[in-house]
Amino acid sequence: MKWSRFLKIFLLLYAIVGIALYYLQDRFLFHPEVLLKKDKFDFTLPHKELNIPFDAVSNLNIVQFPADTNTRPGGLSAPKGVVLYFHGNRKNISWYAKYVPSFTRQGYEVWMIDYPGFGKSTGPLTEERLYAYSEQLYKLARSKYGADSIILYGKSMGTGIAAELATKHNIKMLVLETPYYSIRSLVKRYFPIYPIDRIIHYELPTGQYLAKVIAPVVIFQGTDDGVVPYSQAKKLQPLLKPTDRFFTIEGGSHNDLSTYPLYQSKLDSLLQR
Repeated sequence: MKWSRFLKIFLLLYAIVGIALYYLQDRFLFHPEVLLKKDKFDFTLPHKELNIPFDAVSNLNIVQFPADTNTRPGGLSAPKGVVLYFHGNRKNISWYAKYVPSFTRQGYEVWMIDYPGFGKSTGPLTEERLYAYSEQLYKLARSKYGADSIILYGKSMGTGIAAELATKHNIKMLVLETPYYSIRSLVKRYFPIYPIDRIIHYELPTGQYLAKVIAPVVIFQGTDDGVVPYSQAKKLQPLLKPTDRFFTIEGGSHNDLSTYPLYQSKLDSLLQR
């Protein structure tokens, strides 16, 4: 009788959690902070904001941070190129602006987009729309820069978006910080007893895309990442080309890799090429 009662309770809880995962997965996966069009970003970095109508009801918000060309040898000069930065699943562009100086001081512009429902961007939050917004950003970059001056940078959730874009276009480099093998693979780590492939309708299969990327690829991953485990990034390593690089940041967690000298020195070296 005790085992029968325990089994009934377990099955009930299993069903409740499974149903919640299915219907509330957007809340589980995404944690946006919405802004109104009239709101001002609170960062002090020089920037230009663009709002591009994607369709009749959707807006794509882009913030462009200019290169700090004064820090380059010889003084003022043209930017070396642009970094298209695809951020993680939290808040909006203002949360990630603190990472911009790592690129601008090396002579690169940084262009960031917000995903649908994040910041001032609107529209349906679907995997297809994430790819469509990234494609729009790339087209805008190509109107100013050659393909060999464009770096795609993905952080956390943005790694799958950046990797997908890299399969379709020529670029200088693809850099992935704290990448996952796929969203479903990541969720399975937290809910191993559920049929995640049937429950989660987002894929973002970074591994599948990475195998098709021709451009140089660089991965940064910390060993103490409690959000995207180190094992997720290691699953990507066999997909890298012989000339690609995988940098392990010992003790690094999910949001502090930029504070480690190894990360900064390797990133500087990549951007100085």
